Amino acid sequence: MSAAPAPRALPTGWPWLLVLLLSAVVPLVTRNNYVLDVAINVMIFSVAAYGMNVMLGYAGLLPLAHAGFFGIGAYAVGILTLKAGWSFWLAWPAGIAICAVLGLLLGLVAFRTRDDVFAIFTLGVGVIITQVINKWDALTGGNDGLNGLLAPQLFGIDFGKSRNFYYLALAALALTIFLVARVRASLFGRSLIAIRGGEDLARSAGINVYTHKLRVMMLSTALAGFAGGLYAVYVGFLGSAITGPATTFTVLLYLLVGGVGTLAGPLLGTFIIRVLQQSIQGLQDYQYIVFGPLLVLLVLFFPAGLAGVWANLRGRRASVQGTGRGKGVRDAGV
Repeated sequence: MSAAPAPRALPTGWPWLLVLLLSAVVPLVTRNNYVLDVAINVMIFSVAAYGMNVMLGYAGLLPLAHAGFFGIGAYAVGILTLKAGWSFWLAWPAGIAICAVLGLLLGLVAFRTRDDVFAIFTLGVGVIITQVINKWDALTGGNDGLNGLLAPQLFGIDFGKSRNFYYLALAALALTIFLVARVRASLFGRSLIAIRGGEDLARSAGINVYTHKLRVMMLSTALAGFAGGLYAVYVGFLGSAITGPATTFTVLLYLLVGGVGTLAGPLLGTFIIRVLQQSIQGLQDYQYIVFGPLLVLLVLFFPAGLAGVWANLRGRRASVQGTGRGKGVRDAGV
Protein backbone atom coordinates (compact mmCIF):
# COMPACT_ATOMS: atom_id res chain seq x y z
CA MET A 1 0.00 0.00 0.00
CA SER A 2 1.59 3.25 -1.11
CA ALA A 3 2.07 6.07 1.35
CA ALA A 4 -0.01 9.20 1.05
CA PRO A 5 1.80 12.01 -0.75
CA ALA A 6 3.36 14.62 1.51
CA PRO A 7 1.49 17.94 1.63
CA ARG A 8 2.99 20.65 -0.50
CA ALA A 9 4.83 23.32 1.43
CA LEU A 10 3.71 26.90 1.18
CA PRO A 11 5.99 29.25 -0.75
CA THR A 12 8.73 30.79 1.38
CA GLY A 13 7.39 34.33 1.09
CA TRP A 14 3.75 33.55 1.88
CA PRO A 15 3.68 35.45 5.23
CA TRP A 16 4.76 38.62 3.43
CA LEU A 17 2.17 38.12 0.70
CA LEU A 18 -0.48 37.71 3.40
CA VAL A 19 0.65 40.89 5.17
CA LEU A 20 0.61 42.76 1.85
CA LEU A 21 -2.90 41.57 1.00
CA LEU A 22 -4.23 42.43 4.45
CA SER A 23 -2.58 45.86 4.30
CA ALA A 24 -4.07 46.53 0.87
CA VAL A 25 -7.64 46.14 2.15
CA VAL A 26 -7.25 48.50 5.14
CA PRO A 27 -8.39 51.64 3.24
CA LEU A 28 -11.35 49.66 1.90
CA VAL A 29 -12.67 48.72 5.34
CA THR A 30 -12.13 52.02 7.15
CA ARG A 31 -12.82 55.64 6.32
CA ASN A 32 -11.06 56.85 9.45
CA ASN A 33 -8.29 59.19 8.29
CA TYR A 34 -6.61 58.94 11.69
CA VAL A 35 -6.10 55.20 11.24
CA LEU A 36 -4.72 55.78 7.75
CA ASP A 37 -2.40 58.52 9.06
CA VAL A 38 -0.91 56.20 11.70
CA ALA A 39 -0.51 53.44 9.10
CA ILE A 40 1.21 55.78 6.62
CA ASN A 41 3.65 56.98 9.27
CA VAL A 42 4.38 53.38 10.23
CA MET A 43 5.20 52.52 6.61
CA ILE A 44 7.38 55.59 6.02
CA PHE A 45 9.45 55.10 9.16
CA SER A 46 9.64 51.35 8.53
CA VAL A 47 11.46 52.16 5.28
CA ALA A 48 13.90 54.32 7.27
CA ALA A 49 14.32 51.48 9.79
CA TYR A 50 15.14 49.02 7.01
CA GLY A 51 17.84 51.44 5.87
CA MET A 52 19.44 51.38 9.31
CA ASN A 53 18.98 47.62 9.56
CA VAL A 54 21.12 46.84 6.51
CA MET A 55 23.99 48.64 8.25
CA LEU A 56 23.50 47.55 11.85
CA GLY A 57 21.83 44.19 11.39
CA TYR A 58 23.78 42.83 8.45
CA ALA A 59 27.16 44.58 8.58
CA GLY A 60 27.30 45.24 12.33
CA LEU A 61 27.85 49.00 11.88
CA LEU A 62 25.88 51.57 13.91
CA PRO A 63 25.10 54.63 11.70
CA LEU A 64 24.09 57.48 14.02
CA ALA A 65 23.75 59.98 11.17
CA HIS A 66 20.73 58.11 9.79
CA ALA A 67 18.21 60.86 10.55
CA GLY A 68 20.48 63.35 8.82
CA PHE A 69 20.13 61.44 5.55
CA PHE A 70 16.41 61.05 6.14
CA GLY A 71 16.31 64.85 6.38
CA ILE A 72 18.52 65.34 3.32
CA GLY A 73 16.14 63.22 1.25
CA ALA A 74 13.18 65.18 2.60
CA TYR A 75 14.77 68.60 2.06
CA ALA A 76 15.99 67.63 -1.42
CA VAL A 77 12.39 66.95 -2.43
CA GLY A 78 11.18 70.12 -0.73
CA ILE A 79 13.82 72.39 -2.28
CA LEU A 80 13.62 70.90 -5.77
CA THR A 81 9.82 71.05 -5.90
CA LEU A 82 9.31 74.43 -4.21
CA LYS A 83 12.32 76.40 -5.45
CA ALA A 84 13.37 74.67 -8.66
CA GLY A 85 9.91 73.77 -9.89
CA TRP A 86 10.66 70.08 -10.33
CA SER A 87 8.03 67.39 -10.32
CA PHE A 88 8.02 65.19 -7.23
CA TRP A 89 8.62 62.17 -9.44
CA LEU A 90 11.95 63.68 -10.53
CA ALA A 91 12.87 65.24 -7.18
CA TRP A 92 12.32 62.00 -5.24
CA PRO A 93 14.91 59.89 -7.13
CA ALA A 94 17.24 62.90 -7.20
CA GLY A 95 17.06 63.08 -3.40
CA ILE A 96 17.79 59.36 -3.17
CA ALA A 97 20.82 59.76 -5.45
CA ILE A 98 22.10 62.72 -3.40
CA CYS A 99 21.86 60.66 -0.21
CA ALA A 100 23.69 57.74 -1.83
CA VAL A 101 26.53 59.97 -3.05
CA LEU A 102 26.84 61.73 0.31
CA GLY A 103 26.78 58.33 2.00
CA LEU A 104 29.69 57.26 -0.18
CA LEU A 105 31.65 60.41 0.75
CA LEU A 106 30.89 59.87 4.42
CA GLY A 107 31.98 56.25 4.19
CA LEU A 108 35.32 57.16 2.59
CA VAL A 109 36.19 58.98 5.81
CA ALA A 110 34.13 57.15 8.44
CA PHE A 111 35.40 53.69 7.55
CA ARG A 112 38.89 54.70 8.55
CA THR A 113 37.50 54.30 12.05
CA ARG A 114 35.94 51.25 13.70
CA ASP A 115 33.38 50.22 16.32
CA ASP A 116 32.57 52.93 18.90
CA VAL A 117 34.65 55.56 17.12
CA PHE A 118 32.65 54.97 13.94
CA ALA A 119 29.35 55.43 15.82
CA ILE A 120 30.56 58.63 17.51
CA PHE A 121 31.93 60.00 14.23
CA THR A 122 28.62 59.44 12.42
CA LEU A 123 26.74 60.97 15.35
CA GLY A 124 28.87 64.09 14.92
CA VAL A 125 28.12 64.14 11.19
CA GLY A 126 24.41 63.91 11.97
CA VAL A 127 24.66 66.93 14.27
CA ILE A 128 26.55 68.85 11.56
CA ILE A 129 23.80 68.05 9.03
CA THR A 130 21.19 69.40 11.45
CA GLN A 131 23.18 72.59 12.02
CA VAL A 132 23.71 73.17 8.29
CA ILE A 133 20.01 72.77 7.61
CA ASN A 134 19.17 75.01 10.54
CA LYS A 135 21.57 77.80 9.56
CA TRP A 136 21.30 77.81 5.75
CA ASP A 137 18.23 80.05 5.71
CA ALA A 138 18.35 80.93 2.03
CA LEU A 139 18.14 77.30 0.95
CA THR A 140 16.37 75.40 3.73
CA GLY A 141 14.34 78.11 5.42
CA GLY A 142 16.38 77.78 8.60
CA ASN A 143 14.31 77.79 11.77
CA ASP A 144 11.16 78.50 9.77
CA GLY A 145 11.62 75.36 7.69
CA LEU A 146 9.91 74.71 4.38
CA ASN A 147 6.16 75.14 4.05
CA GLY A 148 3.65 74.40 1.35
CA LEU A 149 4.91 71.11 -0.06
CA LEU A 150 2.17 69.66 -2.20
CA ALA A 151 1.23 66.01 -2.49
CA PRO A 152 2.10 64.57 -5.91
CA GLN A 153 -0.25 63.56 -8.67
CA LEU A 154 0.16 60.82 -11.24
CA PHE A 155 -2.16 59.88 -14.10
CA GLY A 156 -4.96 61.87 -12.50
CA ILE A 157 -4.52 60.24 -9.09
CA ASP A 158 -4.35 62.82 -6.29
CA PHE A 159 -2.04 61.56 -3.56
CA GLY A 160 -3.22 64.40 -1.36
CA LYS A 161 -6.03 62.07 -0.34
CA SER A 162 -5.08 59.82 2.56
CA ARG A 163 -6.38 56.69 0.88
CA ASN A 164 -4.33 57.25 -2.28
CA PHE A 165 -1.19 58.18 -0.35
CA TYR A 166 -1.62 55.03 1.74
CA TYR A 167 -1.13 52.92 -1.38
CA LEU A 168 1.91 54.96 -2.43
CA ALA A 169 3.49 54.37 1.00
CA LEU A 170 2.55 50.69 0.86
CA ALA A 171 4.19 50.33 -2.56
CA ALA A 172 7.35 52.03 -1.23
CA LEU A 173 7.44 49.69 1.77
CA ALA A 174 6.85 46.58 -0.35
CA LEU A 175 9.66 47.63 -2.72
CA THR A 176 12.00 48.22 0.22
CA ILE A 177 11.28 44.82 1.82
CA PHE A 178 11.76 43.09 -1.54
CA LEU A 179 15.08 44.88 -2.11
CA VAL A 180 16.38 44.17 1.40
CA ALA A 181 15.31 40.51 1.15
CA ARG A 182 17.17 40.16 -2.16
CA VAL A 183 20.26 41.82 -0.69
CA ARG A 184 20.14 39.52 2.32
CA ALA A 185 19.95 36.40 0.15
CA SER A 186 22.71 37.56 -2.22
CA LEU A 187 26.45 36.99 -2.07
CA PHE A 188 26.76 40.64 -1.08
CA GLY A 189 24.43 40.10 1.88
CA ARG A 190 26.28 36.99 3.01
CA SER A 191 29.54 38.91 2.77
CA LEU A 192 28.10 41.62 5.01
CA ILE A 193 27.13 39.01 7.58
CA ALA A 194 30.69 37.67 7.41
CA ILE A 195 32.00 41.21 8.04
CA ARG A 196 29.67 41.48 11.03
CA GLY A 197 31.23 38.30 12.39
CA GLY A 198 34.75 39.72 12.12
CA GLU A 199 36.46 41.95 9.60
CA ASP A 200 39.83 40.19 9.79
CA LEU A 201 38.20 36.82 9.24
CA ALA A 202 36.19 38.22 6.31
CA ARG A 203 39.40 39.54 4.71
CA SER A 204 41.03 36.16 5.08
CA ALA A 205 38.07 34.71 3.14
CA GLY A 206 38.81 37.06 0.23
CA ILE A 207 36.09 39.66 0.96
CA ASN A 208 36.94 43.28 0.13
CA VAL A 209 35.70 44.68 3.44
CA TYR A 210 36.19 48.36 2.63
CA THR A 211 34.29 48.16 -0.67
CA HIS A 212 31.43 46.20 0.87
CA LYS A 213 31.12 48.72 3.70
CA LEU A 214 30.98 51.59 1.22
CA ARG A 215 28.26 49.81 -0.77
CA VAL A 216 26.12 49.10 2.28
CA MET A 217 26.55 52.71 3.46
CA MET A 218 25.24 53.90 0.11
CA LEU A 219 22.29 51.52 0.30
CA SER A 220 21.50 52.58 3.86
CA THR A 221 21.59 56.30 3.14
CA ALA A 222 19.64 55.84 -0.10
CA LEU A 223 16.83 54.08 1.81
CA ALA A 224 16.88 56.86 4.41
CA GLY A 225 16.50 59.42 1.60
CA PHE A 226 13.78 57.28 0.00
CA ALA A 227 11.76 57.46 3.22
CA GLY A 228 12.56 61.14 3.74
CA GLY A 229 11.28 62.16 0.31
CA LEU A 230 8.00 60.40 0.96
CA TYR A 231 7.71 61.98 4.40
CA ALA A 232 8.25 65.48 2.97
CA VAL A 233 5.24 65.45 0.67
CA TYR A 234 3.06 63.67 3.20
CA VAL A 235 3.44 66.16 6.04
CA GLY A 236 3.80 69.19 3.74
CA PHE A 237 6.20 70.91 6.16
CA LEU A 238 9.84 70.36 7.02
CA GLY A 239 11.86 71.46 10.04
CA SER A 240 15.41 70.63 11.09
CA ALA A 241 14.16 68.61 14.09
CA ILE A 242 13.55 65.55 11.89
CA THR A 243 17.28 65.39 11.10
CA GLY A 244 18.42 65.32 14.73
CA PRO A 245 19.76 62.53 16.95
CA ALA A 246 16.33 62.07 18.56
CA THR A 247 14.98 60.76 15.23
CA THR A 248 17.98 58.46 14.80
CA PHE A 249 17.57 56.97 18.26
CA THR A 250 13.83 56.56 17.70
CA VAL A 251 14.53 54.51 14.56
CA LEU A 252 17.11 52.53 16.54
CA LEU A 253 14.40 51.86 19.14
CA TYR A 254 12.18 50.43 16.40
CA LEU A 255 14.95 48.01 15.47
CA LEU A 256 15.70 46.95 19.03
CA VAL A 257 12.05 46.20 19.70
CA GLY A 258 11.41 44.44 16.39
CA GLY A 259 14.71 42.61 16.07
CA VAL A 260 18.04 43.81 14.68
CA GLY A 261 19.18 41.84 11.66
CA THR A 262 15.79 40.25 10.99
CA LEU A 263 13.63 40.90 7.96
CA ALA A 264 10.39 41.43 9.88
CA GLY A 265 11.96 43.37 12.76
CA PRO A 266 11.95 46.91 11.32
CA LEU A 267 8.28 46.73 10.33
CA LEU A 268 7.18 44.98 13.53
CA GLY A 269 9.08 47.33 15.84
CA THR A 270 7.92 50.48 14.03
CA PHE A 271 4.31 49.32 14.13
CA ILE A 272 4.36 48.51 17.85
CA ILE A 273 6.14 51.68 18.98
CA ARG A 274 4.16 54.06 16.74
CA VAL A 275 0.86 52.55 17.89
CA LEU A 276 1.96 52.77 21.54
CA GLN A 277 3.00 56.39 21.02
CA GLN A 278 -0.45 57.20 19.66
CA SER A 279 -2.11 55.31 22.51
CA ILE A 280 -0.34 57.38 25.17
CA GLN A 281 -0.34 60.63 23.22
CA GLY A 282 -1.76 62.44 26.25
CA LEU A 283 1.42 61.50 28.13
CA GLN A 284 3.74 62.65 25.36
CA ASP A 285 6.14 64.38 27.77
CA TYR A 286 6.51 61.18 29.75
CA GLN A 287 6.40 58.55 27.02
CA TYR A 288 10.09 57.71 27.34
CA ILE A 289 9.54 57.04 31.03
CA VAL A 290 7.22 54.29 29.79
CA PHE A 291 9.43 53.13 26.92
CA GLY A 292 12.65 53.12 28.99
CA PRO A 293 11.73 50.29 31.39
CA LEU A 294 10.03 48.38 28.56
CA LEU A 295 13.20 48.55 26.48
CA VAL A 296 15.35 47.40 29.42
CA LEU A 297 13.05 44.41 29.98
CA LEU A 298 13.09 43.62 26.27
CA VAL A 299 16.89 43.69 26.08
CA LEU A 300 17.16 41.52 29.20
CA PHE A 301 14.64 38.85 28.24
CA PHE A 302 14.36 39.15 24.43
CA PRO A 303 17.72 40.48 23.21
CA ALA A 304 16.94 39.45 19.62
CA GLY A 305 13.69 41.47 19.59
CA LEU A 306 10.17 40.26 18.98
CA ALA A 307 10.94 38.88 15.53
CA GLY A 308 13.80 36.99 17.12
CA VAL A 309 11.40 35.32 19.54
CA TRP A 310 9.46 33.89 16.60
CA ALA A 311 12.66 32.79 14.88
CA ASN A 312 13.83 31.00 18.01
CA LEU A 313 10.50 29.20 18.33
CA ARG A 314 10.76 28.05 14.71
CA GLY A 315 14.33 26.91 15.27
CA ARG A 316 13.38 24.91 18.36
CA ARG A 317 10.44 23.33 16.60
CA ALA A 318 12.66 22.29 13.70
CA SER A 319 15.21 20.83 16.12
CA VAL A 320 12.56 18.86 17.99
CA GLN A 321 11.24 17.46 14.72
CA GLY A 322 14.77 16.40 13.82
CA THR A 323 14.85 18.37 10.59
CA GLY A 324 18.23 19.88 11.31
CA ARG A 325 16.96 23.24 10.20
CA GLY A 326 17.32 25.03 13.53
CA LYS A 327 19.39 28.11 12.86
CA GLY A 328 20.33 31.30 14.54
CA VAL A 329 17.87 34.13 14.79
CA ARG A 330 19.43 36.33 12.16
CA ASP A 331 19.57 33.56 9.60
CA ALA A 332 16.11 32.11 10.25
CA GLY A 333 14.44 34.00 7.43
CA VAL A 334 12.25 36.17 9.67
